[in-house]
Amino acid sequence: MSTPEPPEHENTGSSRRRFLLGGALAGTAGAAALGLGGALTASAEGTRGTPTGHGGHSSAHGGGVTGPTFRTGSTVDHTTNGFHPTDVLRDFDYGRTSRMADGRTLREWDIYASDEDIEIAPGVTFPAWTFDSRIPGPTLRCTEGDRLRVRFHNGSAHPHTMHFHGIHPAEMDGIPGAGDGVIEPGGSTVYEFDAEPFGLHLYHCHVGPLAEHIARGMYGTFIVDPKQGRPDADELVMVMHGYNTTFDGEGNQLYAVNGVPFHYMHEPVRVRRGELVRVYLVNALEYDPINSFHLHGNFFDYYPTGTRLEPSEFTDTIVQAQGQRGICEMRFKYPGQFMFHAHKTEFAELGWMGMFEVVE
Repeated sequence: MSTPEPPEHENTGSSRRRFLLGGALAGTAGAAALGLGGALTASAEGTRGTPTGHGGHSSAHGGGVTGPTFRTGSTVDHTTNGFHPTDVLRDFDYGRTSRMADGRTLREWDIYASDEDIEIAPGVTFPAWTFDSRIPGPTLRCTEGDRLRVRFHNGSAHPHTMHFHGIHPAEMDGIPGAGDGVIEPGGSTVYEFDAEPFGLHLYHCHVGPLAEHIARGMYGTFIVDPKQGRPDADELVMVMHGYNTTFDGEGNQLYAVNGVPFHYMHEPVRVRRGELVRVYLVNALEYDPINSFHLHGNFFDYYPTGTRLEPSEFTDTIVQAQGQRGICEMRFKYPGQFMFHAHKTEFAELGWMGMFEVVE
């Protein structure tokens, strides 16, 4: 599918700024839905709003102490979307299991590609391409050594594949020219391989233009647990990504974790003080070279790719390029609300921020 050429001399930063001012989502009320938490507010007509300072008072210098978010009380319709980012955090799909002749576990899934209009901001829908009608796709989970059988059904109007990160035969790679290759609309195929190595992986469509297929939403998390397991923890999946709402391939206008920008500001992630919290963090962001994760008021052990049982560092900020992932393990010493967000401030203020709510 071809995409329109961006206006001459336009850069990514100006495109994002125009979104906040109401100019980037032609034909929608999208900018009006972005309240900016006491900062710059765009009107429904896409005109420049009135900057407000501390306490909401008008100020020629702008202001607003909490940064952008959706207008107070405004959220997307999760029921119509068919998925809820709070549920996505702890939704692990272990498949249908049976025992093979050699004693190993066989896990089977049916995964469906489809085209969905997903509300990504109040009143703003995005024409997504999805796995199982959600962004991100389902989190597939298994144990190293399991036999995996994934039946992929393409109900989309576009050709797609499923490419898994990990170790597998060439014909199971889910790319054009390998195995069944590209799966046309209405077609199906089976990907079958052993689960290795243990760690935190991902899957995504691998059909060209690859950037568009990923930017439209065709990615998900793939966890292979070590045979010996990991210590008990409150486990959370966070997939970092963005929305190129102008479809110019020149950066994103909104950023999110698990489908909806700012969601975990509206619904903080509840965890218990002193309990081990394990975050499976995946970067599926397209059109920007890197992403990051920063935790306020705490540090965490970081396990790159999750393929080792010893952490590489104890930190409060990590950076990931597209396709990179890692496990963050932490315990909260104090109760209260602690922010997490991209340490690229622009990403945070365009949706990639949230809160942990630590309770006793």
